[in-house]
Amino acid sequence: MNIKDLNRRRVLRGMLNGTAVAVGLPLLDCLLNDNATAMADGRPMPVRFGTWFWGLGATNNIFVPQKTGTNYDIPEQFAPLTRVREHVNLITNLTAFRDGEPNLCHYSGWVIGRTGSAPKSGATRPGETLDITIANQIGRTTRFRTLTAAATGDFRNTVSYEGANTPNPPEISPVSFYGRLFGLGFQDPNASTYTPDPKTVARRSVLSGVMDEIKTLEKSVGYADRQRLDQYLTGLRHLEHQFDQQLVKPEPIASCKAPAAIGDEPAMGSEVEMVKKRHRLLTDLMAMAVACDQTRVFNMSYSNAQANTTKAGYEKPHHTTTHEEPIHGKLGYQPNCAWFAHRAIEEWAYFVEAFSNIKEGSGTLLDNVLIYANTDHGDARIHSLDKMVAFTAGRAGGRVKTGLHVDAGATGVSRLGYTMIRTMGVDTPGWGTKSNRTSSDLGEILA
Repeated sequence: MNIKDLNRRRVLRGMLNGTAVAVGLPLLDCLLNDNATAMADGRPMPVRFGTWFWGLGATNNIFVPQKTGTNYDIPEQFAPLTRVREHVNLITNLTAFRDGEPNLCHYSGWVIGRTGSAPKSGATRPGETLDITIANQIGRTTRFRTLTAAATGDFRNTVSYEGANTPNPPEISPVSFYGRLFGLGFQDPNASTYTPDPKTVARRSVLSGVMDEIKTLEKSVGYADRQRLDQYLTGLRHLEHQFDQQLVKPEPIASCKAPAAIGDEPAMGSEVEMVKKRHRLLTDLMAMAVACDQTRVFNMSYSNAQANTTKAGYEKPHHTTTHEEPIHGKLGYQPNCAWFAHRAIEEWAYFVEAFSNIKEGSGTLLDNVLIYANTDHGDARIHSLDKMVAFTAGRAGGRVKTGLHVDAGATGVSRLGYTMIRTMGVDTPGWGTKSNRTSSDLGEILA
């Protein structure tokens, strides 16, 4: 056999105790192209999408560079990103248009950035968030269609919604997250043997029966009920895809190395050092879950929209500080408010590094990932919806340039969301509603 004829799905098959098993080939060099940038048969490396969120924006006069392009200056609050600047893009001067809807503090900005529409109230979302739109395009062949986590310690702090009233609750416990990802049900793609999980087999069988029943029911109900059943079936089909994936021997992945189990649950609390510890544990687990192809769409929140993080020895949380701390006469900004924002930017840098530290092919995992990071406001002190900042990280398999500062010229924050959606292969002529509706991407960052 010509070694180049091998593919990653070739396995040795047999029986063990009456159960079908398969032994997969390792990820040999011959399974990649000559440059280790794609599979030998020409298939590209999978491209993944993620989001990261932090609350209360930034102190713009010490955060936004004076220059644009590649050789931009590094303001004080931007300093933690120096070590990863080659991997990220900073987009500034973005605007969230309210379109006559109320200014919902800590809410309107990030919702518009993730749905393309202004919310009418704080009780609902205008529609699904962009991670779900993208997951429906690329997330149906992995164990988890999406994964969401929050370092806040509060399961209500999610930025991922299936629809107006359907949040995706985040994982907040690193111990529980580890169990979900690498405990029972995890199939190591590099293991020498594979045995289907009996529980998954049973669930798949039950689901098949339910699907058949619903298809029969569709024929005997009216138009409105057929629409409701079709919507319900869509969700069941997503489950069906997840089960199908879990019943096939995973392809070997050289970069997949299940981390050691987390011993003690880190303390829950809003003090910055506690949040930092949880964020880093959750980040490391998330990055390895992506490397192991357990998901191709993921979300992480460092803080909630109100940014209720606290500082040891200081009596006010971040949010209260933005309202009550006076501007320092010599510095020209609120120093404690800036301190909180600085901590958030440090954690964004850690998140980016976690993906850049995992080797994949001839490059890193980050080369095949696109991450969108946004916040709820522009300048923190006045809680504005203009002069907002956002980031991207990763090259999306070569589709995105990095290392840039782009001034968006006061255009809509939805332009960045539209760019993310289009880059990830969602074929849509536009995104958003009313003033936030756009068909103009940020071409400056596209390769």
